[in-house]
Amino acid sequence: MRFSAFLTTRSAGPHEDRAVMEAMVQHATDVERLGFDAVFLPDHHFTGYAPPASDPMMFAAYLAARLPRLHFGFSVQTIPLHHPVRFAERLNLLDQLTDGKVLVGIGSGTTPEEMIGLGINYKDTPQLSVSNLEIVQRLWDKKTDDEPVVFDNGHYRGSVVSRIVPAPYSVQGPQLMSVALRPSSTQRAAQLAQPAFIPAFTPPALDDGEPLVHLRRHFAAYRDALEAAGHGQEAVDRALGWTTHTYQHVHVAPTDEQAEDEFQQIIELYQAAVEREHGANKAAEKLSGVELGPVHDARKPGWQRTWCLWGSPDTVAEHLREVAGVGIGNILGGFLGGTLTPQRTEWGRRSLELFAREVMPRFRS
Repeated sequence: MRFSAFLTTRSAGPHEDRAVMEAMVQHATDVERLGFDAVFLPDHHFTGYAPPASDPMMFAAYLAARLPRLHFGFSVQTIPLHHPVRFAERLNLLDQLTDGKVLVGIGSGTTPEEMIGLGINYKDTPQLSVSNLEIVQRLWDKKTDDEPVVFDNGHYRGSVVSRIVPAPYSVQGPQLMSVALRPSSTQRAAQLAQPAFIPAFTPPALDDGEPLVHLRRHFAAYRDALEAAGHGQEAVDRALGWTTHTYQHVHVAPTDEQAEDEFQQIIELYQAAVEREHGANKAAEKLSGVELGPVHDARKPGWQRTWCLWGSPDTVAEHLREVAGVGIGNILGGFLGGTLTPQRTEWGRRSLELFAREVMPRFRS
């Protein structure tokens, strides 16, 4: 089993941006030192959700120069917000800079505020995601002497006469990852031998508190489609090896009692942050002509069981044994979620150390 750290935390305002970015660089440095396999970065704008998330590719390139052993993942790149030519170019460049250690989660986006700030209506994002990815693939496939790639999807347009420069480092190009939630995305990932994010919920319920039920069902659908697609064993093994389950919050303490007390304080900080951001998103909904409902309540037991992992090393390892039994190849966890107070930073550092030294070795072959 592989283990990865999710570089997510919150900045409450401009006065915190620099300190939060420095803390995230230190966190990534600790992640490599402690033997994790990868860091994953989100793609977010305007809200203060991890300041480097405004350009995660740039931040990944900076980290890659300092931490060459790690893989660098994105969870996830919001496809409608990227011009397809720039998306194809930058990922090829990052694939070169990391010697092929790039894992690119792809999605259509989450909040209207982020969309309208970059000139896109939230209601157009599903169609833009599909058409942008189709354009990107055509650009990656194009040889210098091929006919120009001409595209116009109503928002992005252009004509590429030569080719995307640089070429990728990886033979198959930068590794994309989809979310195996809907049959169409599951089949796409399987047909292309892509690793997948395996969710622990099934819409419309996002937090019924029965994560293993959903995890088993979504993983089985993905694995069966992958094995039926006719790929060689090496491609299947790579896809399953990086197939990922994500925990928004991971917190480990010496005892279950201490972990519970600290975790609930962390959740209060997190809840305050998402409620602060929700006000701006509601204003953006009016401008976009959509209404997405209330902010989620992270204090609910169902939400915590679905999205979080906490306890003593023994308790955390016991849960992960069940997840490993499903067949998940990579565990992605956020160790710094919520507002980054000094106390939160210290708890995150200690939790990361305990997880690496007392949990991870039980799952290494």
